[in-house]
Amino acid sequence: MSSNERVRVRGVTVHRPIIYGNTATVLTPEEKALLTFPDHTHRWTVAVRSATSAADSDIVGDADDLGYFIKRVAFKLHDTYPNPTRNIDKPPFEVSETGWGEFEIQIRITFIPESGEKAITFYHHLKLHPWTLSGDPEIPPLETAIALGPVHSWQYDEIVFNDPFQSFLNVLTAHPPTPLPKTKRRPVPFHTSNPGSLEASKGGVPEFTAAMEKEEAERLETARKSVIEQQDKWRRTLIEREKELERLKRELTGS
Repeated sequence: MSSNERVRVRGVTVHRPIIYGNTATVLTPEEKALLTFPDHTHRWTVAVRSATSAADSDIVGDADDLGYFIKRVAFKLHDTYPNPTRNIDKPPFEVSETGWGEFEIQIRITFIPESGEKAITFYHHLKLHPWTLSGDPEIPPLETAIALGPVHSWQYDEIVFNDPFQSFLNVLTAHPPTPLPKTKRRPVPFHTSNPGSLEASKGGVPEFTAAMEKEEAERLETARKSVIEQQDKWRRTLIEREKELERLKRELTGS
């Protein structure tokens, strides 16, 4: 690698849309009979994938191979699982298991050496049960759960690379992401921000769209502004309290 390739390209920002989350299905009595742990109720898969879904596939996301910029994804499962940290060094970046309970999974993404980027970490709450209209998870009877089909829980995000090395920028430029569809192409709508919707309770295969990406960006901007407003509010409160403290100190000293 030449020295020029190790120079950061200032003022350049590159985004790569991804999704992370899980899908889960209820085990039938026949499947449970074959398990080492008969108390397990679900088979689930947790994954990191490209955000766009292939038009002819029933897999959520995964239209693009992320191996060109991701070196490894480490999934930290519950400690009750054998070898709870699962390192996946090539696509598909996913882990499949069976279990009976929901828990938080740590997802650590390491990038290829050429990137010069630090690893990033996400957290995902494994979801096994469908949402009710109130927005709470519901554990339905076995027959109902099987009829509903897979439960999906996915989060859209964008990995942002600021001022990338020239060599890494060349890699990213050579692998543009497949654009998200402008509108849904599947009959079952899906939206992680509205789990209590009728559509989200019906099962089916979800799909992220450009419209949802826009909504997510707007929600993030609203949240950012709210954080700034709260920071300003507490800063003003702190200044007022410090002034009050100084006043009380002067009164105590009689100055």
